[in-house]
Amino acid sequence: MDKLDLHEFESQLHMRNLQLEDFEQLISMQKICFPGMEVWSRENVINQLKHFPEGQIVIVIDGRLVASCGSLIIDSDDFDMNMSWDEICDYGNIGTHDHEGDTLYGMEIMVHPEFRGMKLATRLYEARKQLCRKYNLRRIVIGGRLPGYKNHKDELSITQYVDRVTSRAIFDPVLTPQLSNGFSLKKVIRQYMDDDSESAGYATYLEWTNFDFQEEKEKQFLAAAPVRICVVQYQMRPIKSFEEFAIQCEYFVDVASGYKSDFVQFPEIFTLQLLSLFPKEEPGTAARKIGEFTEQYLELFSELAIKYNINIVAGSHFTPEGDSLYNIAYLFKRNGEIGKQYKLHITPNEKKWWGVQPGNSIEVFDTDKGKVAIMICYDIEFPELARIAVERGARLIFVPFCTDDRQGYLRVRYCAQARCVENQIFVACRNCWQPSSS
Repeated sequence: MDKLDLHEFESQLHMRNLQLEDFEQLISMQKICFPGMEVWSRENVINQLKHFPEGQIVIVIDGRLVASCGSLIIDSDDFDMNMSWDEICDYGNIGTHDHEGDTLYGMEIMVHPEFRGMKLATRLYEARKQLCRKYNLRRIVIGGRLPGYKNHKDELSITQYVDRVTSRAIFDPVLTPQLSNGFSLKKVIRQYMDDDSESAGYATYLEWTNFDFQEEKEKQFLAAAPVRICVVQYQMRPIKSFEEFAIQCEYFVDVASGYKSDFVQFPEIFTLQLLSLFPKEEPGTAARKIGEFTEQYLELFSELAIKYNINIVAGSHFTPEGDSLYNIAYLFKRNGEIGKQYKLHITPNEKKWWGVQPGNSIEVFDTDKGKVAIMICYDIEFPELARIAVERGARLIFVPFCTDDRQGYLRVRYCAQARCVENQIFVACRNCWQPSSS
């Protein structure tokens, strides 16, 4: 098997500020997302970029604009939240934007239907929250459409409909995600957008409170940025297809994402589970059989990282390159990029039974939560590797490992703890797990 070019499996996801060159794609998406409603004029977009360019954010995947949100800053003392969208947003021109205001107002958010279910709206809401913290604003306020109301307005009043959505009895494509992203429902607004027939002109007034807000702006501070990690205790069980393996992996990624984790880590060579698809063979041959799934493995985790908005340390996987077999850990970033780390120190048994060859360099990866490194199992037992990674800026080391007895497990664990003490860093470990034969 030839060495794979990881760029073929990468998707390029970028979050950036809106540019005037995006206008045609933006309007095309707006027509799809808000059928029957008036779209931006070029003058609207020019004014938005003039008054508050940092508040206009888009997500681009492989060169295609697939999601966007617009915001402005207002002074809450100057606005009555019963006011219409046109009054607050100056008919989309945001001439009402006030740099000295105390509230970030969410003007619009949209995700192309083909890319829904990938947590792109969550990324945009998080970007707004970061803006709110950066400018030391008290809150984010949004007037949320209720497009699902069109299916229930004949049998439910607007108050009954909103109550059913908040109790999770009905799914609304706008209100439900807003509640899931930490916004609190305050009231229902009438005559918010007259041309919004789906919502019958109604909207919800929702608020997110910035708990980092400082009363005196000159004493602003940068909040600490915690990192949440989920490590998977993965049970090796017989499977009948790669699709069954994929379902099992997606379950864990979904759970980790649901807890708003920044990283999810699988154990070393957990893809050995795929051996249950083949008859028993000589170990070296079996290891190369697993390598036949490398392209499917890369496509699976690349897709999951973007879909669930989470960085995935996908354990490690036996990967043939030319005539050699390597034990490689892959990092799938939620922006679509892929990195890989070869195992550098091969155990005698790996070499004897599997024919695994060592890599020759330690990598440090830039992520949206800082620099990280990956050391596969035996590698964490050699202090100089961690020292090199830390000198290159790594503050977190992931250690996927696979041991089959208590002594091996404790050896990796204690050495990982030692690397923490020696370098004043954090280490995340995860071993494969399987039920005892007894």
